[in-house]
Amino acid sequence: MLVPHSDFPAEGPQPMEVAPAEATSTVDAQAADDPPSARFTWTIENFSRLNVKKLYSEIFFVGGYKWRVLIFPKGNNVDHLSMYLDVADSATLPYGWSRYAQFSLAVINQIHNKYTVRKDTQHQFNVRESDWGFTSFMPLSELYDPGRGYLVNDTCVIEADVAVRRVVDYWSHDSKKETGYVGLKNQGATCYMNSLLQTLYHIPYFRKAVYHMPTTENDMPSGSIPLALQSLFYKLQYSDTSVATKELTKSFGWDTYDSFMQHDVQELNRVLCEKLEDKMKGTVVEGTIQQLFEGHHMNYIECINVDYKSTRKESFYDLQLDVKGCRDVYASFDKYVEVERLEGDNKYHAEQYGLQDARKGVLFIDFPPVLQLQLKRFEYDFIRDTMVKINDRYEFPLQLDLDRENGKYLSPEADRSVRNLYTLHSVLVHSGGVHGGHYYAYIRPTLSDQWFKFDDERVTKEDMKRALEEQYGGEEELPQTNPGFNNSPFKFTKYSNAYMLVYIRESDKEKIICNVDEKDIAEHLRIRLKKEQEEKEQKRKEKAEAHLYTIIKVARDEDLVEQIGRDIYFDLVDHDKVRCFRIQKQMAFNLFKEEVAKEFGIPVQCQRFWLWAKRQNHTYRPNRPLTIHEEGQSVGQLKEVSNKANNAELKLFLEVDLGLDLHPVPLPEKAKDEILLFFKLYDPFKEELRYVGRLFVKASGKPIEILGKLNELAGFAPDEEIELFEEIKFDPNVMCEHIDKKLNFRGSQLEDGDIICFQKSLQGQNIDQCRYPDIPSFLEYVHNRQWQHLLGNSTVINFKVSA
Repeated sequence: MLVPHSDFPAEGPQPMEVAPAEATSTVDAQAADDPPSARFTWTIENFSRLNVKKLYSEIFFVGGYKWRVLIFPKGNNVDHLSMYLDVADSATLPYGWSRYAQFSLAVINQIHNKYTVRKDTQHQFNVRESDWGFTSFMPLSELYDPGRGYLVNDTCVIEADVAVRRVVDYWSHDSKKETGYVGLKNQGATCYMNSLLQTLYHIPYFRKAVYHMPTTENDMPSGSIPLALQSLFYKLQYSDTSVATKELTKSFGWDTYDSFMQHDVQELNRVLCEKLEDKMKGTVVEGTIQQLFEGHHMNYIECINVDYKSTRKESFYDLQLDVKGCRDVYASFDKYVEVERLEGDNKYHAEQYGLQDARKGVLFIDFPPVLQLQLKRFEYDFIRDTMVKINDRYEFPLQLDLDRENGKYLSPEADRSVRNLYTLHSVLVHSGGVHGGHYYAYIRPTLSDQWFKFDDERVTKEDMKRALEEQYGGEEELPQTNPGFNNSPFKFTKYSNAYMLVYIRESDKEKIICNVDEKDIAEHLRIRLKKEQEEKEQKRKEKAEAHLYTIIKVARDEDLVEQIGRDIYFDLVDHDKVRCFRIQKQMAFNLFKEEVAKEFGIPVQCQRFWLWAKRQNHTYRPNRPLTIHEEGQSVGQLKEVSNKANNAELKLFLEVDLGLDLHPVPLPEKAKDEILLFFKLYDPFKEELRYVGRLFVKASGKPIEILGKLNELAGFAPDEEIELFEEIKFDPNVMCEHIDKKLNFRGSQLEDGDIICFQKSLQGQNIDQCRYPDIPSFLEYVHNRQWQHLLGNSTVINFKVSA
């Protein structure tokens, strides 16, 4: 499979490991007058003794850029040699850089050159994908077998043929502004689907039929293919930025893994049309799929010596045409209707005549308004026992005349009054080899002279030569002018070539290339999608302005009561479920307190805010109250002194005390020797844990002095015997230790934000009635249950992207 290797960090390649002195290369270190294409040869001695996981070649220059080859001599987590082309200076290039190259990588067979292993592909290198190639280039068992010819005298010879092409800047290009169209986002390996969807979308009659399929406002796109496709087409028509396809793939029933698998384009096309055809039954658009794409041919067998003929009519939505052995589309049609003679051992058994010499063939009864031609670029090679890609040159015309030579493709039943003259609408391209690659489409939406390339998120204007001639395939001879390289010209296989063609019949052109506007879209769909667009725009605006704001998450006692024992058991609160405020960074914190007063009804003078801190044992607790000086600062300044690990959020705990009338009262100043503790109560009979409150205690005081207060918080009798435990940590293991009630708090190493769990003391006869008689055993049970739940619902998926 063709993949970027996954061993590097996001910021760029790691430095090259120290290579043995025996690894040498042929390279011109000068970039002056650098050609757009060149061959680089790398000779590696003592190959089997290499003791590195990965090895870089020396740098070579092609097209004004620095390149190098990267290999994993023992495989990149596979039992194959892994080999990639790498942008040598990617770590130092400016943000948004991009370059595009066609290249082949080869391990030379030094005994029989015809057994050289060579694989080719193309890639647009960028900051996210600065290297590209083959994780499974060739089996290690073959490479290291001395009799195979790949290692001679323990020397391996590697070649890289690289051709650099100019491309549109991926990062700065605005598709909508430049072309009027937008692209589709790639989910991982969905470029093949994107090219097909763009082609279908740009058949306006088809788009209009999709819009007219009945859906309701209660439908969900992820569960309805018609609604998902309507939503996708609407966004392609009215959005200013590239459109996601996740709702559509979910409606197919695909999970994330499916989106990273390249499916067969022809199969996807047929399945999608079949599902839409089924959904259109009984509606105003019933029969649209057949009207657009369905044609018919006649299979016949005609006896030569007796008067007997057998015919069978069949329908088709697309035609598979041979590429191998055919110079162009007409040659493929000639082959399609070629007459096969049934004679000798292959005679035909005619019903009343027995075995007879006969002719067998296919002729067309009618062609559809939209003709989809699938070019057989992939086929099974029986000699090599593997699938191969046919990169042979194969031409296709801008206008296709299927009435040529007096209607040689037509059956006697065909309506000769219909003119089967077609004009080319779309060219779907596969770039790469049989192991993987990339898909995109050239389309001229209005059948004008202007072509557009739809390459996932990027849409660009292209000329006719690029859309047609450059997609014929075949070979291209590239000159060698760099004196440091092998100077003989070499032929570079053009592995970017057409695999599907879409033609529209001239007589149906005006009907198919029709106007599609908002009146074709159901009102509930317009309302829904406009709302989605507005929400998306709002999120985009918020994202663009995010650097001006801080999210402040305020946790209160009410949150602790609500969450502990329900949503959480450890620590105090889930900050994602507390009240959030989006506040401008320049706002004074004292003004923010007025916002809090309005929101919660708590006067400013009755508020005290605590900063949270993550401790070394991975717990998260209130650490200290804000000082008067800090409260006089701006929100942005305060954020900088809090949690530097997360610059977007400021987490606070709001301390509020209530008077006898249950209204907030001003808070006394916190004394230096006071400690703020939080308390949870455990009931071993109900197996319940809940938050009951917080208290300030003197560091020099003892737990025994607050037992009455704790019984009051729990609703127990004043003299109830209770046991105290400190919740210390839960990651990776639970630590909850018994507290000596007679040892002072400082001696028990308790500090601000600590949690004390308590419960009634169990008499011996009651212990047997409880599965988890004390807090430590209950927390251990909860911890184990959470881990089992996570493990039971997670699936580790290993995949490699090839798009």
